[in-house]
Amino acid sequence: MIDTDDAYQGGARSSCVERVANVRLSTEHGDFLAVGYLDRNRGEEQIALIYGDVEGAGALTRLHSECLTGDTFGSKHCECGDQLSAALRAIVSEGRGVLVYLQGHEGRGIGLLAKLQAMQLQAEGLDTVEANLALGLPADARDYRVAADILHDLGVRSVRLLSNNPRKSAALLQHGIEITEQVSLLTPPREENIFYLRTKRERLGHYLPHLDRAPEPS
Repeated sequence: MIDTDDAYQGGARSSCVERVANVRLSTEHGDFLAVGYLDRNRGEEQIALIYGDVEGAGALTRLHSECLTGDTFGSKHCECGDQLSAALRAIVSEGRGVLVYLQGHEGRGIGLLAKLQAMQLQAEGLDTVEANLALGLPADARDYRVAADILHDLGVRSVRLLSNNPRKSAALLQHGIEITEQVSLLTPPREENIFYLRTKRERLGHYLPHLDRAPEPS
């Protein structure tokens, strides 16, 4: 059973996104179709990278939250940059799929400056959840309606979701996207992020079984 929400009005689905541009984008992982969207509700600019024919059922799909420190600067504090590259490689290897890169999701939705403040608190001993809460912010403030609206616009009815986070599956289901499979996206932990990853598993419910084999940080 798929829950309904305010995206459904009178039996018809309304959308918060407007498709603005389509352009071929050559990357080190492969050649994608980059589709640019405007979120009319929040004014944020979003992008989907599409490889092959994704319409219909079962496209391998990654919803990737923006992470300037990890995706751009290669921070070892998180696994975001590694996951972004691994997701694009997996989509190309699969032969079809889509990666929705979500702006407004920095720091699990609290923003860049607040994320840096939270990282400072983590350096002082708090875990990633405690740090957000100490700032008076939610542990996870992300919303996935815009991602679902993008997938609907692309003609994607169901996905094989490339994620370790059960909240993403629940959110897509709520917004009318079926999940045929949740595919783990496990990256090798580092000494710098093992405590962060274990917190995500233990306090946020992420599926990270490979951490059982990881050594304790020195």
